[in-house]
Amino acid sequence: MNLRLLPARVRTDQTDAEGKLVFADGSLVAVLTHLSDEYGDKAGMWFLETGLGLLDDPRSPKFADLDEAQDWIMRKLASFPAHGGAGGAP
Repeated sequence: MNLRLLPARVRTDQTDAEGKLVFADGSLVAVLTHLSDEYGDKAGMWFLETGLGLLDDPRSPKFADLDEAQDWIMRKLASFPAHGGAGGAP
């Protein structure tokens, strides 16, 4: 599986945040946002703003860095090999 992260500004509440659109094998699977200084001890972490399909997670996980986020995404997608790839129909 190939992940590709593209930079994007993400509107969160009333501010724009640095973000990444995450594509797996060409399909959009997640939107990550970089937490700013206003988040105190969580500043600098990456937040799962939106997970699509298999990555929909009500806990909205936070990651220390993009490598950790990508590892989590890869594990979640790999845990369902029968889905036919990211974004495949059930």
